[in-house]
Amino acid sequence: MNCIIIDDEETARAIIKQMCSLTGDLTVLEEFPNAIQAMKYLNQNEVDLIFLDIHMPEFTGFDFIQSLKNPPKIILTTSDSKFAIDAFEYDCIIDYLVKPVLPARFEKAVLKAKKTELKQEAVTDSEPKEQTTSDNDLYVNIDRRLIKIDIPSIYLIEAKGDYINIKTQTKNYTVHSTLKKIEEKLPADLFLKVHRSYIINIGEIVDIEDNSVLIKKDVVPVSRSNRPELMNRLNLL
Repeated sequence: MNCIIIDDEETARAIIKQMCSLTGDLTVLEEFPNAIQAMKYLNQNEVDLIFLDIHMPEFTGFDFIQSLKNPPKIILTTSDSKFAIDAFEYDCIIDYLVKPVLPARFEKAVLKAKKTELKQEAVTDSEPKEQTTSDNDLYVNIDRRLIKIDIPSIYLIEAKGDYINIKTQTKNYTVHSTLKKIEEKLPADLFLKVHRSYIINIGEIVDIEDNSVLIKKDVVPVSRSNRPELMNRLNLL
């Protein structure tokens, strides 16, 4: 099984990595000091198992699990035993290891993960695998949680100081970021920056009048420098 290790303590990561090497059946692909870096990795890579610490600064292990759409098998590693009951409310959590982790206890947890994998393979072997990530997904950090937004549902993004307001078909999100940063994450064929403070979904334009566009019920200014590009992108009769 391929696995990753997420723990803010370097020594703890080294211990888990050493134990993985002794099992013979685990390949450690990467190790991360925080959940945010791990999330970025999982957006582009699949793993079978995660060794996950609960107590990490800013973004806890439980925050991380809740942000995953289809989490792989997870073995929690923590110095605190009081969260054991809460942990097993999550189907993806296979076991709960309390630090310092003993080799025999580690092997038992890995064995449980292997048995779970064999059962899942028996059930899903003839079924098409569901894609775990999508180019249509955008994750934003709000109140120390990663929230997934469906990119095509975004119709307007407005810059407000150090924040941006992302408006979607169902909900609005206020995120600490810049317009430039989110523009780099959006498909250029669908979105266009029409003003230094606005990015619009071209497909959601209701009408255009003078130097403004109507996006749903929002009137958005169009700067003189961005207007030619907007007109070039429209299917004009």
